[in-house]
Amino acid sequence: MQGLELAKAYYEEYGAPMLHEQFPELEGLIAAGLCGSGSECLGYDDEVSQDHDFEAGFCLFLPGEDVIDRQTAFRLERAYAKLPKEFRGFKKSLLSPAGGNRHGVVRMSEFFLAKLGTPSGELSAYDWFRVPEYSILETVNGEIWRDDSGIFTAKRDALKRMPEDARLKKLAGELATMAQSGQYNYLRCLDHGEEGAAQLAAIHFTQAALHAVFLLNHALMPYYKWQFRALRELPRLSDLAPSLYRLISSGGGADEMMDKYMTIENVASAVIAELQAQGITAAVCGDLSKHAASVNDHIADPGLRNEDLFFGV
Repeated sequence: MQGLELAKAYYEEYGAPMLHEQFPELEGLIAAGLCGSGSECLGYDDEVSQDHDFEAGFCLFLPGEDVIDRQTAFRLERAYAKLPKEFRGFKKSLLSPAGGNRHGVVRMSEFFLAKLGTPSGELSAYDWFRVPEYSILETVNGEIWRDDSGIFTAKRDALKRMPEDARLKKLAGELATMAQSGQYNYLRCLDHGEEGAAQLAAIHFTQAALHAVFLLNHALMPYYKWQFRALRELPRLSDLAPSLYRLISSGGGADEMMDKYMTIENVASAVIAELQAQGITAAVCGDLSKHAASVNDHIADPGLRNEDLFFGV
């Protein structure tokens, strides 16, 4: 059983009845669900994931103290703590030093502050460059099973799609990085006899290409350990996964190094084709640096458009 399924079953069997019987006046004010950190919130958990921070639990997201005061919140916390410590064979475990409390009662403002750096749950155009995308994704992932007021859901929905100017600025920077590391520096490093540096260039190219593909899919990129898993599920350019994996995993022999360069150019061609399909580049060539400049030219806000090309990287 995966974490989201376990959490929902636990909520329906114990959480929902607890709310209805002990806090009926709060039912229309609280959002109940599971989202945030942890592979289970992405639906990526498996048996390996159960070795730490895996237990039956859910979150109750509360509005501000002007709606639900501290005393009531404290009573709710105590009621949650009294729910069964074992469910369907899973026991509540001690928190790991790197874990933290992922379940229980939490203010919406505190949740947003922890993930976004702002209690409002709202991001300005420039905040999209300040906050890591994986942290924004942790704000909107998982499932919310009840939210009568709609407040928490509305704030989450507003964060699921990056503003177009921010997407284009980030994309322009990643394209420029791909051009610099893959199309230019990779071969130069080989010409200098610096195979190690060439491999680093291939890694930088791969990292930039990964992000570019997520941006082309209007998708938030997860934490690095889940990037290839999420890449394979994207509707556009997911077929690049084997090529990108090969760039960072194959050996360093002469034949392999040149094969990697051909892979770099093939990835670049696929990305350029998608840029053209989306109508966000006017360049007609195989040089990613020219496409980066053209994508940047499509940014509507003049202030953001005039920022350094690598501003969004």
